[in-house]
Amino acid sequence: MKQYDTLIIGFGKAGKTLAKDFAAQGQQIAVVEQDSNMYGGTCINVGCIPSKTLLHESTEQNSFSETMTRKKDVVAALNKKNFNNLDSDDNIDVYTYKAQFKDNETVILLDESNETVETLQAKNIVINTGNRSNIPDIEGIKSTENIYDSKGIMELDNLPEQLVIIGAGYIALEFATIFSNLGSKVKIVNSQKHVLITEDRDVASSIYEEFLNRGIEFIDDAEVTAFSTEGNRPKVHTTQGDIIGDAVLLATGRVPNTDLALENTDIQLGDKGEIKVNEFLQTTVDHIYAVGDVKGGAQFTYISLDDYRIVKDHLTGSQQRSTKNRGHVPYTVFLDPPLARIGFTASKAKKEGHHIKEGKIEVKNIPRHKVNHDDRGLFKVVVDADSDLILGASLFGKESEEIINFIKLAMDQDIPYTTLRDNIYTHPTMVESFNDLFNI
Repeated sequence: MKQYDTLIIGFGKAGKTLAKDFAAQGQQIAVVEQDSNMYGGTCINVGCIPSKTLLHESTEQNSFSETMTRKKDVVAALNKKNFNNLDSDDNIDVYTYKAQFKDNETVILLDESNETVETLQAKNIVINTGNRSNIPDIEGIKSTENIYDSKGIMELDNLPEQLVIIGAGYIALEFATIFSNLGSKVKIVNSQKHVLITEDRDVASSIYEEFLNRGIEFIDDAEVTAFSTEGNRPKVHTTQGDIIGDAVLLATGRVPNTDLALENTDIQLGDKGEIKVNEFLQTTVDHIYAVGDVKGGAQFTYISLDDYRIVKDHLTGSQQRSTKNRGHVPYTVFLDPPLARIGFTASKAKKEGHHIKEGKIEVKNIPRHKVNHDDRGLFKVVVDADSDLILGASLFGKESEEIINFIKLAMDQDIPYTTLRDNIYTHPTMVESFNDLFNI
């Protein structure tokens, strides 16, 4: 049995960063990753980096083969870099095996034959195993070929002429954008009567119109009842009729990856299968922490990075950082153009009882759009009329993924909207739109 100061299960953002920090402090660290293809975590291997690389390349009008080659090169380089960064450290041991808990203090490592190859113990254990695609239990889903999850769809050798996407969430819309750019005819099967139901109607309408202009078809209020094969092509049976495509993408959500024999521990799970944690990311076993997607909540790499800060502070710092003081969390849906969001929509703010003011500007009225040669989109902000504080923003347009961070900073620091309205910005830029956007 090998003893360590800290044992980290999973190679994601929080875990790998903790490993380097604690190793630099002289700790002996073990990092366990079941799959060598996942060195570095979900983001760089099967998540943000490859999907955004595909989006970028597709907007450059590169061919499908060129786009996929570029994606593979980026992922391979980052995977290798992440492995070497930890494996080259004398205080870190990297194990490529499956981890299973034996008890609250002990983790066994299994090879591909489920034989025990090592037993590890540590003063502190960090679970960083992320999540996996949710595969619904639908007739024919396992026997029908050319059905993929978000990982598999990024490994295709040939561009599908017709792609059917099951689900209309943000992952579905991102891949619809990518494959539409590359030349696929895309159909989205949506179980709801409308898409983007959490957005204000004006923002949702702007996005929806852009998708329709691309030739993307929405089959709304449709439940998938079965899958079958017709002429070597997958057929999707729905309550709104049958759809045949060359490939099917299951964009049906993700679930926490907790295949760790947790039943041998006192770790408790939540209603959605996530590992329960407190504000310091401790599980129901004090010396075991859970970070990243496996604990539920917002599924972003930068949340995992902040989880690292919280755990580091709790174990070696002042114990002041927690999930309760990390501030507002922005996010971007990488469409073309992107949608960046933070805080309340106008409708949500009203439901919460706020007296609000709204600011809007169409991207075609921002001077920078002439330079970008892209007039698509709508910027919208929501302000508390009583306090002048910003409640939220929805930015649909080019470069919104960058400028949303200005609004986060203002919200976190309780800066009134008038400061952003009256600030001097460089010209011509997208952020200078704040002079007009906040002129409310």
